[in-house]
Amino acid sequence: MKILGINSVYHESAASCVIDGKIVSAVEEERFNRYKHGKPAHIDNSHILPIHSINFCLKDANLNVEDIDLIAFSFDPKLRQKSFEIDPISIPGDWGSIKGEKTFLSSLEQVKLSLNHVLGDKSAEKLIWVPHHLAHAASAFFPSGWKEAAILVIDGIGENASSIGAYGHENRLGVLHEIPYPHSLGFLWEKLSQFLGFSEYDACKVMGLAAYGQSKTRQAAFSQFAHITDNHFTLDKELLRFRVGEFELLEGLLGKSRKKNESIEQHHKDIAAALQAFTDRAVLHLVEELYRLCPSENLCYAGGVALNCVTNWLIKEKGPFKNIFIPTAPHDAGTAVGAALYTYHTRCNQPKIQIPQLTPHTGPEFTTEEILLAIEESGLTFRRSIDSAIEAADMVADGKVVGWFQGRMEFGPRALGNRSLLADPRYATTRELLNQKVKHREDFRPFGPSILAEKAEQWFEIGRQSESLKYMLFTCPVRPEKREKIPAVIHIDGTARVQLVDRQLNPSYYRLIERFEQRTGVPVILNTSFNDSEPIVCSPKDAISTFKRTAIDALVMQDFVIERKN
Repeated sequence: MKILGINSVYHESAASCVIDGKIVSAVEEERFNRYKHGKPAHIDNSHILPIHSINFCLKDANLNVEDIDLIAFSFDPKLRQKSFEIDPISIPGDWGSIKGEKTFLSSLEQVKLSLNHVLGDKSAEKLIWVPHHLAHAASAFFPSGWKEAAILVIDGIGENASSIGAYGHENRLGVLHEIPYPHSLGFLWEKLSQFLGFSEYDACKVMGLAAYGQSKTRQAAFSQFAHITDNHFTLDKELLRFRVGEFELLEGLLGKSRKKNESIEQHHKDIAAALQAFTDRAVLHLVEELYRLCPSENLCYAGGVALNCVTNWLIKEKGPFKNIFIPTAPHDAGTAVGAALYTYHTRCNQPKIQIPQLTPHTGPEFTTEEILLAIEESGLTFRRSIDSAIEAADMVADGKVVGWFQGRMEFGPRALGNRSLLADPRYATTRELLNQKVKHREDFRPFGPSILAEKAEQWFEIGRQSESLKYMLFTCPVRPEKREKIPAVIHIDGTARVQLVDRQLNPSYYRLIERFEQRTGVPVILNTSFNDSEPIVCSPKDAISTFKRTAIDALVMQDFVIERKN
C-alpha cells in the first residue's frame, strides 16, 4: 500500500510517502521554494499544493504517479462545515466571516482539481480527507512504536478545535475530548507574538524572551482573559480579538504594544514570561486531565504548541505519564506524515508496525556529482577531505564557525546534525558572533547544544528519558559545575535546549562531536540551523549562497571543504 500524504491547509506545507506503513520520505515545501512556512495562511490558497515536496517524495520512493494507491490530505472539509461558527470578531471576507468561510471551503474543494492537474487525471479519486487533529495524533502515535498511548494535540486550530485528547491502541485512534475555538493556546501565542512586535510565526522568539521576565508582574492582567478551568482552560475572545489585527483592549491590560523596530523593554519580557507561565499551567492541567481519562504509561504529544521546549520539560518531569514521545515535526508539516499513517492504519485496516520510526532524516540528499557541480558554478575554491567529520571538529575547536551539510535533510524545524551551523560552546562570545554576524537575529535568543548521548547526564539534568531528546525538543537544566565550561549554549535561566546525539542514528555527526571532545574535553558542540533569516538550507546551492553572505568560516559538504579567505 503506497500512500502520499499532503498538508497544504493553513501553513507549513509538506508532503510524505508512506509505503506499507513505513515512512519513506517526508519534507517541507519551504526547503524548496525558500518561502518560510511554504506559503502564508490565507483563506484562498489551500489548493496550492507542495508540488516540489510531492515530486521529491515520488522520486525518492522510485514511484510513478500511477503507483500511488491513496492520497491523504490533513483536513476534513465536512468536519469544518459541521462544526464551524461565524465569528463576529473578524474582518469581512477573511477568517471567521461568512464570505471568508465560503472562500476557504471553495479553496479546499479545488484541492481535487489541483491533484488532477499535478498528478494526472483521476488522481482526485484517490483522495482521502483526514481530520487535522487526527493527522497530528497519528504523526506521534504510529512512529512511537507503542502498542497503546494517550495522545494530546495542541495547536492554533484544526477544523474548529484547538486541542484534542485522544487514545491510540494498535491501529486505532479515538478522540476522548476536544477544546473548541476560541480557546486556543496556539492563537494566544500568535496574538501576543504580534503584540510584542514579532510576527505571528515567532513563538520561538517569545519563548526565548520569557526567561528574561517576571511572570508575576503580569499575572493579574493575564487573569482577565486567560483562565484554568476544571476540564481545560478558557480564553476571552472579546479581549483577545484573535481574528483582527488590533491591540486596543489588550493594551489597556498589558501596556502599549511594541512595534517591530522598537527596543524591548522589561514589561515586554514580563508579558512573555506570563505567557510562558500560563502555558505551562494550562498544558500540565490538560495532561493531568488526559491521564484521568486514559491512564496509560505513555503519552504522545503533537501540534504546534508541542514545539515549546520549556513546557515539554515540565510535562516530562512533572506530568503523570511515565513516557513521552514528541515527533521530530509536531507542527503542521508533520500532518503530511500523520495523514498518510492514519489512512494506512485506520482506513486500510492494516496491522500496526511495532518498530519505532524515529529518524528525522527523511529529506533530500545529494550526490558527489551534484555537490561538485554546485561548487564549480559558484566559483569557490575547494579541497577534498580524507575525514570531513574530524576536520570539521578540529576547525570548530580552533574557533571557526562551520556549515555542516551531510546526508539526508531533517524533517521538522530543528537542524539535528545534517543541515547545521556548528561552533565552539566554550566561549560566551560565540553566541554574540553567531547572532550578529551569521544568523542576524536578536541577542536574547539562545543556541542549543548537541551532546554525545551517553555523556548527557554528566552535563545536563536530563530527568526522565525520552526518544524525543534526540530532536532538541526539551530544555534541560545545565549542571551547575559544568556551566562555566559551555556558556555559549546556556540560556539566562541556566537551561539549554539539548539534543542527544546517538551513534547509530547519525554516525558522522557523532564522530564529529567525539573528536571535539578529544580536542577539548567537552562532549558538547553548539548546533544551530544552517540558515540566515530564511528556511534551513536544503541543496548545495542553498548552502553556498548562505555561506557567501554570512561570516561562516568554512563549509563542509560531504567531503568537500570550502574555507573563507581572510
